[in-house]
Amino acid sequence: MVLVNISIIAVGKLKEKYLKQAVAEYEKRMKNLANISIIELPDEKTPEQASEKEMLQTKQKEGERILKKLHDNMYVIALDPRGEMISSEKTAEKMGYLALHGKSKLAFIIGGSLGLDQSVLQRADFLWSFSKLTFPHQLMRVMLMEQLYRAFQINRGSPYHK
Repeated sequence: MVLVNISIIAVGKLKEKYLKQAVAEYEKRMKNLANISIIELPDEKTPEQASEKEMLQTKQKEGERILKKLHDNMYVIALDPRGEMISSEKTAEKMGYLALHGKSKLAFIIGGSLGLDQSVLQRADFLWSFSKLTFPHQLMRVMLMEQLYRAFQINRGSPYHK
């Protein structure tokens, strides 16, 4: 029985076939664990030598698109390098806690190449950092899907996490 609805709201499209295949594989693995919805939003074209003001405007436009996809009853987790780094076990614990406390609609936000606008960060219930390293936002989608799958497996007591 599926109890969790997960929306992954991502700025930019997956272009590489191998990344699309990886995301599809995790979607398939999780189909009996959660309803997964991936919402791709267009990224803003930013000039190569963009000024600080132009970069802020880009993030603001992308942020407005993201916020339009969020609902009041969603628990929002924004992926941001300034967020909290938590282990896979803590991720599983958090997912279990949210489900137990009636938070069955989760939204995970992946920003564009410039990151997330302040308005999105303020709307988020939790800021999650995967690392101090910088990753391409397309790869983050695969990494997020794998960690969500891992969290479900940890909560089920599956040997996948070993």
